[in-house]
Amino acid sequence: MLSLNLTLLSAFVPTFFIVSITPGMCMTLALSLGITIGVRRALWMMAGELVGVGLVATASAVGVATFMLKYPTAFAVFKYAGGAYLAWLGIQMWMSRGRMAMPEEEAEPASASRWQLALQGFVTAIANPKGWAFFIALLPPFIDSSLPLAPQLAVLILMILALEFLCLQIYAHGGKTLRKALRQGGGVRTVNRVAGSLMLLVGAWLAFG
Repeated sequence: MLSLNLTLLSAFVPTFFIVSITPGMCMTLALSLGITIGVRRALWMMAGELVGVGLVATASAVGVATFMLKYPTAFAVFKYAGGAYLAWLGIQMWMSRGRMAMPEEEAEPASASRWQLALQGFVTAIANPKGWAFFIALLPPFIDSSLPLAPQLAVLILMILALEFLCLQIYAHGGKTLRKALRQGGGVRTVNRVAGSLMLLVGAWLAFG
């Protein structure tokens, strides 16, 4: 039984890493914030996103997600509202305004609060229908029905969060590197427009994906 579990876990890690590292809404968001506010402050968004991912994974494992996907009206409203919010942030960033944008040289700096960043990550994770569907499909094959659910679920979710955090870090650091290149090439306005365009993409992806 132990060898079977180890075999399942050894298959789970690369499977989830490949899925997680693939560009998606949360990774694009990490890239965008890595560009504008840097990796350290983007950690607050990551914290909210990881809470959302953990909640989605847990709900999927216990069957709540199946119910939600059968009654999608309220979920769709939440999804569209989240997409509109992110799109509004993207427009603000594109115009070099708002708390997510890098301030131009003559502008007074403004920064989003930790709560705003965490909420942004949480909403993006929770309102992503593909995330719910993915966990419904992914988790059951790695759960042994002959063993207690709670310990297995705890281990899987901890592994999911660790891999997700690693991938978020990769994208945020990539954004930080891109930020330096953009500032050399076109200044702060270029940085904000690239990051704002990515944020608009995330918003449209969330609402209509």
